[in-house]
Formats: sequence, C-alpha cells, structure tokens
Amino acid sequence: MSEVEINNIPDAFQSKLRLMIISALFSGKKSYRELKSLTGATDGNLSTQISNLEQMNYITVEKTFIKKRPNTTCGLTDAGVNSFRDYVEMLQNIISSTELSSS
Repeated sequence: MSEVEINNIPDAFQSKLRLMIISALFSGKKSYRELKSLTGATDGNLSTQISNLEQMNYITVEKTFIKKRPNTTCGLTDAGVNSFRDYVEMLQNIISSTELSSS
C-alpha cells in the first residue's frame, strides 16, 4: 500500500456525506429531496456539503421553481466525474498492491 496515494485522497472524498452525494450523482442528476432521502442527512448538513462540493467544482446546483415551489437539482461536473473515477482507481490500486504483497 502506498502512503503517497493515501495522503493524496482529495478533500471531497474525505467526508462520508460528500462521498455519498458524489456517488449518488454518478448515475445522474438528483433533486435535493432525493439526495436527502438517499443520504439520510439533515437539511443543514446536506446544504453545507452541497455548497462545499459546488465550490470545489465537483457538482452543479440548479435552482428552479415548479408550481411556485423551489426545486434544487444537483449534478456532477466533468471534473467531478473524472475526480471520482481517479479516486476509485486509486482505491483499486491500493487493494491490488495489498493483495500482491500479502501473496
């Protein structure tokens, strides 16, 4: 296992909730309500982490109104998709190197 790889985990993936949000969005855009249901997060925590991910350029946030009610939809940016893929690849490399060294 490479300490360099472990030390290079992006901040976006060091929070369970941010990782849950990104994982949920990987399959497509989700409404705020869908994300809240999937993650079980409180409104305040979910809103904070969505804002953090938006500032990191991992997700986009679109606010519209449907029948005079606010509707927030989130989606992954290209940078978010690529970073998530890189993160998963890094985890796979760590697992592979661990399996090789334990053989």
